[in-house]
Amino acid sequence: MSVNDEATGRRNAATYDSAFLKACRREPVPHTPVWFMRQAGRSLPEYRKVREGTAMLESCMMPELVTEITLQPVRRHGVDAAIYFSDIVVPLKAIGIDLDIKPGVGPVVEQPIRSRADLARLRDLTPEDVSYVTEAIGMLTRELGETPLIGFAGAPFTLASYLVEGGPSRNHEHTKAMMYGDPQLWADLLDRLAEITGAFLKVQIEAGASAVQLFDSWVGALAPADYRRSVMPASTKVFEAVAGYGVPRIHFGVGTGELLSLLGEAGADVVGVDWRVPLDEAARRVGPGKALQGNIDPAVLFSSREAVEAKADEVLAAAAGLEGHIFNLGHGVLPSTDPDALTRLVEYVHTRTA
Repeated sequence: MSVNDEATGRRNAATYDSAFLKACRREPVPHTPVWFMRQAGRSLPEYRKVREGTAMLESCMMPELVTEITLQPVRRHGVDAAIYFSDIVVPLKAIGIDLDIKPGVGPVVEQPIRSRADLARLRDLTPEDVSYVTEAIGMLTRELGETPLIGFAGAPFTLASYLVEGGPSRNHEHTKAMMYGDPQLWADLLDRLAEITGAFLKVQIEAGASAVQLFDSWVGALAPADYRRSVMPASTKVFEAVAGYGVPRIHFGVGTGELLSLLGEAGADVVGVDWRVPLDEAARRVGPGKALQGNIDPAVLFSSREAVEAKADEVLAAAAGLEGHIFNLGHGVLPSTDPDALTRLVEYVHTRTA
């Protein structure tokens, strides 16, 4: 038993029997739990109001603002879990990487990492670097009570892609050039990012997060053989770093139908599935011993109430034989989504599965 288990267990006692954590552990649930990626964000008018005039990265470092934004979808939608409001580049900013989140673009890195000398800029992350995270999670867990809080981080591949490209990329030319052309530099870069990411997740768990999700947003750009050889060791290292805490570990990527078995093999307890693969087929690919999360298409929410409910029924039918299922979108809530559509969907899934 890890030294962390007892403290974490006490802290998470209030949330232990929640539908969300039961589903993560593949135990029977009172209803299928629901939460949404990007549930806290631009789709909510109350979010736009409190964020007005505050830059994204700045808002991630303000504990009271983070607490308010994280709680908003829990209050409005009645979701079964909160997800900590932050951004995947926060730990990189915290260790001194010169980057900013540009509206309409995303994270932009002033000096991309392209050489071995650049690795020196990736120093270790300490809890003091992100003291605002510890403070915010402490505030949140007091407010949330029995509702679990999900901590999260960007996976090493996706962080590396931003760092090497200098920003979002459609084709990941520089990233793949390093991965194929200088495999040792690539391995060393991902290993450093795995250490930083593992440290960032530890801070969140020790502050009170009941589960963690590793977002590998761009990893669908890779073939399975390249993922296994060049990415999986780093993702596995992240999951192993937090294994001793006993909290569920979720792994999610977009366009990862061909990688689903590997995402589970990397060390996740729960594998997130985007909308391209039905959950029964995803379960076959992932194999036994893992819960699944997903996977309605976020664009469906722009359709009629009847169409949304019909699609929800399809997801629930595909999930009927699963050991554990957490209902979610197949990617994040789109910014112009009607919040009422999300509220109705939560209520529908709860009622349908109770």
